[in-house]
Amino acid sequence: MATKIRLQRRGHKGYAFYSIVIADSRAPRDGKFIEKIGTYNPNTNPATVDLNFERALYWVNCGAQPTDTARNILSSKGVYLMKHLQGGVKKGAFDEAAAQAKFEAWKQNKESSLKAVAVKEEQAKRELGKARLEAEKKVNEAIAEKVSKKRAEAAAAAEAAAIAAAKEAEAAAAEAAGAEAPAEPEVEAEAEAPTEA
Repeated sequence: MATKIRLQRRGHKGYAFYSIVIADSRAPRDGKFIEKIGTYNPNTNPATVDLNFERALYWVNCGAQPTDTARNILSSKGVYLMKHLQGGVKKGAFDEAAAQAKFEAWKQNKESSLKAVAVKEEQAKRELGKARLEAEKKVNEAIAEKVSKKRAEAAAAAEAAAIAAAKEAEAAAAEAAGAEAPAEPEVEAEAEAPTEA
């Protein structure tokens, strides 16, 4: 029986979630499997992998062939490195303690590099947020300047209209006063004329 380590799709449409399973190569993708050794969720950033390390190592040592994605997952978790180190112990290149120390050093290095990447991404996200905030502030300042300019123009136009209306009112009052003033002397002249007669 050709045994494969592969992903079995779970989840729903648009949200794929995978089980890492040991299955016969002739079985359907989502069909019968021998053992489930973990899960893989690519929807998070970074992707979440929950793996039973001992069982994965056992099946790799038994000769189970992983698919490309499963191989990448197992490699990132250090299954293939541990297999390599165990091969060195069997050949007598180093002892079990040295192999475990090498594996722990690799694991710490990997974790520190992942943390550094996470910190870098967080910093980039903050910088992007600051840049967006500054751009928004500039846009808001430009809008506020335009609004204040329009208000000043509207106030100046209203003031000019008020001055023009006041001048028109003065001119109308002066015209009305001028029209009434000549009529009075004629009346006075008429009133004075009978007195002389």
